[in-house]
Amino acid sequence: MAEVKKILLIDDEKDFCFFVKQILERSGRFQVSIAHTGETGLTLAQQNKPDLIILDVMMPNMSGPDVADALLRNELLKSVPILFLTALVTEEEIGSRLMREIGGRNFIAKPVEAHKLISCIDNTMRCGDVNCGAVAR
Repeated sequence: MAEVKKILLIDDEKDFCFFVKQILERSGRFQVSIAHTGETGLTLAQQNKPDLIILDVMMPNMSGPDVADALLRNELLKSVPILFLTALVTEEEIGSRLMREIGGRNFIAKPVEAHKLISCIDNTMRCGDVNCGAVAR
C-alpha cells in the first residue's frame, strides 16, 4: 500500500475546503490539512511540511501568488510542489495572463471534479513545481 501523502489546502472558501478534504481523504491516499488564509497556510506548511500544497489564487489579505513567493523563499518549503486552484479562469483560458502571473505552475480551474483533482495532484507530485501537463481539461 502506498504511503499517505500530506496535502495542505489553502483556500478561503470553507465549504469548498470541506468537500475537497472529504473527497481526498476518502480515497485513502491523502491526509488533508486546511488553512483559510495565506498567513495560516504558511504557518501550517512550516509546522507540517506537506507533500503538496493546493493554493487558491484569490484570497483576502494575502493572495495565492504571494503565498507561493513566501514558500519559495523558505529553505524548508521551497521544494514543496504547488497546485494552484482558481475560479478566475476557465479551462479554455489556460495560457492567459494568469498563467504568467503564477509562474507557469500547475493549476486547475474551479469547479473541479474529484478524478481530475486527484489526477492533477498525482501529476504535480510526479513532476514537481513545474507545469507538466497537470492542468485539468
